[in-house]
Amino acid sequence: MELFDLTMIWALIIGFSVIMYVLMDGFDLGVGILFPFAPDEESRDVMMNTVAPVWDGNETWLVLGGAGLLAAFPLVYSILLPALYIGVFLMLAGLIFRGIAFEFRFKARTSRYLWNWAFAGGSTVAAFAQGVVAGAYIQGFETSSRVYTGGALDWLTPFTVLTGLGLLAGYSLLGCTWLILKTEGELQQWARRLALPLLAAVLVVFGVISIWTPFVDEFVRNRWFDHLSVIWVFPVVGLLFAFMVFRSVRVGDEAVPFLATMGLFICAYLGLIISKWPYVVPPDYTLWDAASAYNSQLFLLLGLLFVIPVVLGYTAWTYWVFRGKVRAGEGYH
Repeated sequence: MELFDLTMIWALIIGFSVIMYVLMDGFDLGVGILFPFAPDEESRDVMMNTVAPVWDGNETWLVLGGAGLLAAFPLVYSILLPALYIGVFLMLAGLIFRGIAFEFRFKARTSRYLWNWAFAGGSTVAAFAQGVVAGAYIQGFETSSRVYTGGALDWLTPFTVLTGLGLLAGYSLLGCTWLILKTEGELQQWARRLALPLLAAVLVVFGVISIWTPFVDEFVRNRWFDHLSVIWVFPVVGLLFAFMVFRSVRVGDEAVPFLATMGLFICAYLGLIISKWPYVVPPDYTLWDAASAYNSQLFLLLGLLFVIPVVLGYTAWTYWVFRGKVRAGEGYH
């Protein structure tokens, strides 16, 4: 007898894992995107040191979400991986280059500039690929009999390129506000000067995406304009968060810009989920169509109930231990 809707519970767990990854790995990817534009090499040292203690822990959420997706919704893997193979490969390659750069950059002498580019290039490619994948999800996938039947490059369209650029801008803003929080002096002032142009870029790109999306997916168009009282709460609240970023940067706050940018991301994420609900492989398959057997979901859920508190615990502990400002000459070596 099925006492609980485990499919819904798994959807909440995976949705939570995804937004945790976007928020937590998003700011260190953003720092990497901004890396080539830093004032000097010492500033780049400080930038890397702000994320070096936490970046690998942040990626735990990607592993958790990906593993949970495979366990609870195997149909998603069987369709999305063939559809997005190249995009996913580029994302993972970018994350690998970025991770290697952490280990080698501080030990390099004559080749340090190469690791600078590996860190920046890996972060940029990974962020752009994630945005393209999100855009492809909005577009939907060509399927037949639970099998992907589209082409290898169907995911690459002008719309998905725009969503990729949008996530680049969003992660850059998140990384910039993180630097405002974690640094001081010239580097912090540089980040402050950069924050408002990045905020403007995010609003422009997200605005274009919002206008374009109803023309890409009829289901989303109907959902947006048939449920105005629900859906449009998120862009309104998102604009309020954008105003908080603007005002807090202007008045010199340190923590509020970062927290408000996270709020902006959460609004965009929730708006996307509600726009496509309940389709996990649009336009044909819902969460329940893609779900694994009830007993499989239950068995795996019991294990995950132990894992999630541990992940939350060591994440909170890491951020607590490494709280405060990062200064030149301190950090990862």
